Amino acid sequence: MSALEVRDLAVSRGGVPLLEGLSFRVAPGDALILTGHNGIGKTSLLRTLAGLQPPQAGRVAPGPDRIAFGAHSDGMKATLSVAENLEFWAGLHGLRGGIEGVLEEFDLAPLRDRAAQHLSAGQRRRLGLARMGLTGRPVWLLDEPTVSLDAASVGRFARAVERHLAGGGMAVLATHVDLGLAAPRLDLSTFRAAPEVARGDVFAEGAVE
Repeated sequence: MSALEVRDLAVSRGGVPLLEGLSFRVAPGDALILTGHNGIGKTSLLRTLAGLQPPQAGRVAPGPDRIAFGAHSDGMKATLSVAENLEFWAGLHGLRGGIEGVLEEFDLAPLRDRAAQHLSAGQRRRLGLARMGLTGRPVWLLDEPTVSLDAASVGRFARAVERHLAGGGMAVLATHVDLGLAAPRLDLSTFRAAPEVARGDVFAEGAVE
């Protein structure tokens, strides 16, 4: 299984440069924690790694077909039950092992027949995270995965990540919560893009009366 390799990456949001010169490597079995203040570009970086938006420069390997992205949105169909949602995702990714494992792992078995629209925020979050284990993809990208989770559910999620890593998977997480993972931290403030000088300011500075 190949590592996640990021080389000289530049990331923008809405055409505004956020990050530049970003390089890192995550080997199989390892995780990386992204840090930095709100708005620094953690979500935009994860979206770029997932192939949901193009980089301004640089490269990412492997491609999106080897990456699973857990975003702020849980990606569930409201009218389907917990089990039906997970079965949909398992079928989409060709998983043959069934959904019982993730139902137990995220304490969703008692809720298997409940429609997603009738779940609490924390239950919906657990359901959204459970689908990561159904993708069969080695690289997990997770954006604030513990939002709305109680302490017990945070522990379950951390154990799920540890099992993924123990199986040779990789994870990149943007989180402010200590999950107890033996993972290095990458402060994105170091890679903040230099601010652009507005065209009007350039003319003003160079104007001659």
